[in-house]
Amino acid sequence: MQAWYADVKKAKCESPTDIKNVYSNASIITNNRIVFNIKGNKYRLVVAINYEHSIVYIRFIGSHKEYDLVDVSTI
Repeated sequence: MQAWYADVKKAKCESPTDIKNVYSNASIITNNRIVFNIKGNKYRLVVAINYEHSIVYIRFIGSHKEYDLVDVSTI
């Protein structure tokens, strides 16, 4: 998580396309949500991004099993 945080903090992503260019394994979801696989897909991190203001909101962190129980587009 610390490595992801440091990486995202310095990244300049202005659109979902920019996210995919930097993080090819990220999944783009509705409502500006992005899903990242953490630690070899053992964990999932869901964020909401305000591209206009370059703000990343962490919406969910959990195991792959826990991730399967949430509605990513609304959390």
